[in-house]
Amino acid sequence: MTGFCCWLLKMADIRGIPDKIYGLVAREARLARSPKISPALKKRAAQIKVLLMDVDGTMTDGGVTLLSQPDGSALEIKTFDAHDGQGLTLAHTAGLRTGCITGRESPALLRRANEMKMEFVYMKQAAKIPAYEEILGKAGVSDAAVAYVGDDLPDLPILRRVGLAVAVGNAVPEVKKASHFVTPSAAGRGAIRDAIELILKSKGIWEEMIDKARA
Repeated sequence: MTGFCCWLLKMADIRGIPDKIYGLVAREARLARSPKISPALKKRAAQIKVLLMDVDGTMTDGGVTLLSQPDGSALEIKTFDAHDGQGLTLAHTAGLRTGCITGRESPALLRRANEMKMEFVYMKQAAKIPAYEEILGKAGVSDAAVAYVGDDLPDLPILRRVGLAVAVGNAVPEVKKASHFVTPSAAGRGAIRDAIELILKSKGIWEEMIDKARA
């Protein structure tokens, strides 16, 4: 079905299939891509109040671009996904508190986090549990109320504690095994958006948030 939908969407662009039919096919393609939410997963996701995430390989595709400068230094370039950005905006509108914990330090990340109104931003964290526990104290929540999105081995200690552990679609096998949910999308390509949609749909407020979406 997914392959057929993709083919039909392509033909629609070429042959001018009416907008109504095109919209229906697009919707079917989206539904085919979205995983079903089991009752157990829905129960976990509905309790989430704080959404935390790794950065490289989670908010981004994992690539680190370094631009050499004449003085011998290098500028770091990161690419963030616009769909993830819209998801984070909706999460904030819905009252979710968000943050990131990363091993690297990056002015680009700090700017993006500020744009996304992230409350908790922890950089240069070789071991992530101390930052995570500090966030728990600041937010005044238990593990059960926290979701964490990760992709690689340093994320495992947190993933094993949180109420909702999320692995991006191209995470390493160990992270996928430790997670309650694996996103349909890859890192830097909508994985954060997938996690947010899961949480908001489980809370029963996704349709309400759609009406509040802003550019």
